[in-house]
Amino acid sequence: MNDRTHALSTSRAPAAKKPSSHRSFSIAKLLLEGRAFFALLLIIIVFSIMSPNYFNSANFLTMASHVAIFGLPAIGMLLVILNGGIDLSVGSTLGLAGVFAGFLMQGVNLQAFGVILYFPVWAVVILTLALGAVVGLINGVLVAVFRVPAFVATLGSLYVARGIALLMTNGLTYNKLSGESVLGNTGFDWLGFNRIFNIPIGVLTLCVIALACGFLLSRTAFGRWLYASGGNERAASLSGVPVKRVKITVYVLSGVCAAIAGLVLSSQLTSAGPTAGTTYELTAIAAVVIGGAALTGGRGNVRGTLLGAFVIGFLSDGLVIIGVSAYWQTVFTGAVIVLAVLLNTLQYGRRSK
Repeated sequence: MNDRTHALSTSRAPAAKKPSSHRSFSIAKLLLEGRAFFALLLIIIVFSIMSPNYFNSANFLTMASHVAIFGLPAIGMLLVILNGGIDLSVGSTLGLAGVFAGFLMQGVNLQAFGVILYFPVWAVVILTLALGAVVGLINGVLVAVFRVPAFVATLGSLYVARGIALLMTNGLTYNKLSGESVLGNTGFDWLGFNRIFNIPIGVLTLCVIALACGFLLSRTAFGRWLYASGGNERAASLSGVPVKRVKITVYVLSGVCAAIAGLVLSSQLTSAGPTAGTTYELTAIAAVVIGGAALTGGRGNVRGTLLGAFVIGFLSDGLVIIGVSAYWQTVFTGAVIVLAVLLNTLQYGRRSK
């Protein structure tokens, strides 16, 4: 009996170690998959210690309104990256959208009729979003129908959109976009300055777009098609997924998101310049990567992208608050991006094995 009991206890001994190793693996997995959240938490703690002005609700809302400007294009970029593509034109689309809105707010001079047409703000918003959709549609058709590599197609759109913005303004800036009540075009600054429950409209806009995108990805057939085509386009096509339509749609949505960001930015500044949004395409890609999305497509979510955007925004603003040089801000941001890519490689490399 004693020998048998000893044998049983001996045979069970190795099994007792499994929960410990499983627990350590779970913690490592949690840290890896939640890295954007933990990074954001670390940034808040560090800068709160370094500056007494960092940790307060007013500063957080101000920083969040800054995050909204590149967080909106980042959500559109996420959709494109999930599809296995890239959209380098979002920054230029943002700038063009702001300039186009400013052009409409200044009044369209119809010389043939001898009148100047002033659009109400709701019409300006709709026309500007339509412009963003057109830019995205052109990108989508080039990539999906004509099979132009996404990098090349959107790089070309980057230059074309920026060039059109410069031509429209002659390199200058549209100022005084608040409008005049006599002309019926007031209210453009509502997006930039108004608040609901003390939350900036730009931040609420980001939340609404994020919720809508999250619903699109998790609760609709389009979301399933997007993940499927991004993971394996050929297999998705053979399974009946309308691959071309999905590809065109994500670029259109990316253009619309960039146009919304252009409206929010020009509304905050009450002016629109042709150079607005420069390098924002890189910031948007960085937010998506930091949020854990795979650049090869098929992996990622809105929650991670939002966290990635807040990591970049809170880090940049924190460095400004403590008086760090703008040059070092670029270095730190680049280091965070490289680290995020390495962690993505580690995470998805493990899964593929």
